[in-house]
Amino acid sequence: MPFYCYILECDDGTYYTGWTTDPTRRERQHNAGRGAKYTCARRPVKMVHVEEAASRSAALKRERVIKKMTRKQKRKLIANGGIV
Repeated sequence: MPFYCYILECDDGTYYTGWTTDPTRRERQHNAGRGAKYTCARRPVKMVHVEEAASRSAALKRERVIKKMTRKQKRKLIANGGIV
């Protein structure tokens, strides 16, 4: 089963980072209000970056790294397709 780390851009321009096994389903959940509390108040959201990870553990570690990035670093990651 593949695992993914993703970044959503919220309606207010902020970014939300998470992990999932199905990015398309997860984006639908966030937009339906069944995602994280953070995104519920900031809908609609748009998937702007997805990275495949080798394992659940790797996806969680990558999520942690991305969450520690500055907004500028996240924008660069999104613009460069995963290369900071």
